Amino acid sequence: MGKARRMKLGSQGLEVSAQGLGCAGMSGFYGPPKPDEEMIKLIHHAINSGVTFLDTSDVYGPHINEILLGKALKGGMREKVQLATKFGIVTSDGKEMEVCGDPAYVRASCEASLKRLDIDCIDLYYQHRIDTRVPIETTMGELKKLVEEGKIKYIGLSEGSTSILSASTIRRAHAIHPITAVQMEWSLWTRDVEEEIVPTCRELGIGIVAYTPLGRGFFSSGPKIAETLPASLLRRYLPKFQPENLEHTKNMYDRVNEIAARKGCTPGQVALAWLHHKGCDVCPLPGTTKVKNFDQNIGALSVELTAEEMAELDSIA
Repeated sequence: MGKARRMKLGSQGLEVSAQGLGCAGMSGFYGPPKPDEEMIKLIHHAINSGVTFLDTSDVYGPHINEILLGKALKGGMREKVQLATKFGIVTSDGKEMEVCGDPAYVRASCEASLKRLDIDCIDLYYQHRIDTRVPIETTMGELKKLVEEGKIKYIGLSEGSTSILSASTIRRAHAIHPITAVQMEWSLWTRDVEEEIVPTCRELGIGIVAYTPLGRGFFSSGPKIAETLPASLLRRYLPKFQPENLEHTKNMYDRVNEIAARKGCTPGQVALAWLHHKGCDVCPLPGTTKVKNFDQNIGALSVELTAEEMAELDSIA
C-alpha cells in the first residue's frame, strides 16, 4: 500500500493528505468508546500510511476525543499531521446540546482545546455549527484575532444544514477572514450541497471536506446496516434507513456494487473514489476504528473511474 497523496486545501497554503481520518467514533460518538491504546495504534498507522489530516471536535466525547489525539501525537507525531478541531456545540450534564458562536465562548473553547490536545496552535479550527443568534461576522472577528495571536492557523466552517450554512453565510464569513475549508455532508446519497455550497466554495477558493462520505456507513456495510444498528444510535432513524425508503436505498447500493464488481474493489471504495473524482479540492473524511477498514478506505485513492462510470454514479441518487 503506497502513501496517500497530498492536496492543497483552500487558498491560504494548507496542505493535507488527499483523504482524512475522522476520529469521532473512537470516543463513543457512534457507540461505546474504544480503548485508547488501540485507537492510538490506528492513528499512528494512518500517519505512517500518509493520512495526516486528522479531524476531531470538542463535542466528541465530549472532550475525550481531543485528549486521545493529544496522547497520540506525542513523541514527534504532532509535526507530521494537520490537526483540525471544532467548537460551537455546547453540551450540558443532561446531554442537551445547543449551538454557541459568542466571541467569549469561541476564545474559551479554543484555549480549552489547545490544553486538551496539548499543543500550541490548532492547524484548522472549524465553527462546528452556525449560531443563528450571533452574526457570523461577530464570530469570525474573534476567530480572526485567534489567527493573529498564533493560536490557530486556518479557519473553517462546518454544518449539516444547507439552510443554515448558506452561500450567503459563507460569503459573509469569508469577507471577514479567508475561510480555508468548509466541512459538509457529501456522499452518493447526500447531494444537496452540489446546488449552491460547492459552487460557492469553488468560486471563493475554499477547500471542501466531505464528512460521512460513505453514507453514514451504508456504502461500506450495505443495506443490512439498517437492521443491525442498535436502537440507541440516532443513525438507525435516518429517513433512508426507514422501511418505506429501503427499496430505493437497496437499489442504490446494488448499482454501486455492480460498478465495484467490475472494478475489482468494494462499494465503499467506489463511493470514496466518486468524491475524489469530483475535484482536486475535495477531501473525503471517512472515520473508522479498525485498521482493516482504514486500509480499505485508503485503497479508494487508487480507484480510477471513467467519465461514463461517474455519470452512472451521478444518476443513482
